[in-house]
Amino acid sequence: MTTALTMVKTGGKYANEKFFGVRHVQCILCFFCLAMSYAWRVNLSVAVVAMSEDGNRTVHNNTDLSGEVDDNDFNFFNSERYYSFTKLQRSYMLGSFFYGYVVTQVPGGYFAQRYGAKTMLMYGLGIAAIITILSPLSLQLGGWFGLCCMRFVMGLSQGAVHPATHALLAKWSPAEERGLLGTLCYSGAQFGTVVMLATSGLIADSFMGWPSIFYVGGACGFVWMIFWYVFSASTPEEHRLISPEELKFITESRSDGKMQTAEKLAPTPWRAIFSSLPFLSLLVVHCTHMFGFWLLLTQIPTYMKSIYDVDIKNGALLASLPYMVMLLLSFFFVWLSKVLQRKEGMSLAFNRKIFNTIGHWIPMVSLIALGYVPQDNAALAVTLLTLTVGISAATYLGFQVNHIDLSPNYAGTLMGLTNGAANVMSGIAPTIVGWIVENDTNVAEWRMAFFLAAAFYFVGNLLFVIFGRTEVQWWDSPRDNKEDAEQGTPLAPNGQVK
Repeated sequence: MTTALTMVKTGGKYANEKFFGVRHVQCILCFFCLAMSYAWRVNLSVAVVAMSEDGNRTVHNNTDLSGEVDDNDFNFFNSERYYSFTKLQRSYMLGSFFYGYVVTQVPGGYFAQRYGAKTMLMYGLGIAAIITILSPLSLQLGGWFGLCCMRFVMGLSQGAVHPATHALLAKWSPAEERGLLGTLCYSGAQFGTVVMLATSGLIADSFMGWPSIFYVGGACGFVWMIFWYVFSASTPEEHRLISPEELKFITESRSDGKMQTAEKLAPTPWRAIFSSLPFLSLLVVHCTHMFGFWLLLTQIPTYMKSIYDVDIKNGALLASLPYMVMLLLSFFFVWLSKVLQRKEGMSLAFNRKIFNTIGHWIPMVSLIALGYVPQDNAALAVTLLTLTVGISAATYLGFQVNHIDLSPNYAGTLMGLTNGAANVMSGIAPTIVGWIVENDTNVAEWRMAFFLAAAFYFVGNLLFVIFGRTEVQWWDSPRDNKEDAEQGTPLAPNGQVK
């Protein structure tokens, strides 16, 4: 029988849909979902500077720990006020999102598997959009503590975004397109960051002032929800617009062949997951990657300012440049992967590991080199910084889609586990750097911090190269394996059907 994949290769009826189909629409919608999620994360880091400016306006003192603000002149549509925050209060406001974000990672993945990624992303982004619009109001009525509470709830609502996206990719992505479709989804994070950093200054200077940063962002979220509701589905089988040819292509070329419905899915095999070396290596590399990546995002601006007198935070172009390069390189790596697969016959396992190595060990070297750039060569330092961040886009073809390789049925839960642990590491990174770097102008102390991050990059990727796998693990379909055993089908020692 001629399969959909054969029709693609031979120029049959499905040939045109190979390049663009309903599955790509799902990923484009996820692209903008991730874009808004990350834009809403970083909007406060920009707005807190704008709302703290004095200028010719009255500054409303908000430094008391009670968080109380005079709201006698409250007006939702004219909510531009200016505040002064202590350094500690700023850190609480910026960090409160992540406290909530970590909590819902694993539950978000579980519920995405049970109730569908469409539902989880709809509610998650909807709640986050409402909170984004209400952020200026919360600051007026509750002060810095009120905004912290709102950001915490936003973190709770966004905790399911990555796990649900993975759950959706597991259902929609053929094995041979998993790297492309995963990159298409997750590169939205860089796009959203670039757009927010590049436009926030202009938005803040509009007639509505800095609150418009939140109003415009939240409004975009509601527009996205309309498109998501109309054009998305949790699985190809549920989509009303998909062609029979594309549906057949997706279902026949998914690597596992045993995708389960929510009703038939066995309970999560926790013991098997946490005793699986491929999963544990994935967990470690995700954690070490995020440690190094967030060290760059949170500490490098201080390093560049203290050592090279380059103010990245207040320069929209410099602030967005590494993310723009990362966005562009992500699609370059997808193209390179396709070229190597066609010409060299690269296996999926080698593909994952070589691009993961590019995304870890090249930044490892450039990060160490950054610590030895002369203080009078700021241009070289900015170049190395951009390379270090940008080249990490190769990991989109590495560990970041390996959850789906190992277990399409539990991909959302796996992403929740690794992303939750990785974000704990993200929070630890600035603290550890604070212990090491006591004097921001001491280059030797910064080098020690960079060497530590480089060691994390090295060890994490090394474990992934040694123990990482791309084969679907036996515990992905424990119920099927049990039924096979009951029917007399012999099982291998690892539980897979022989």
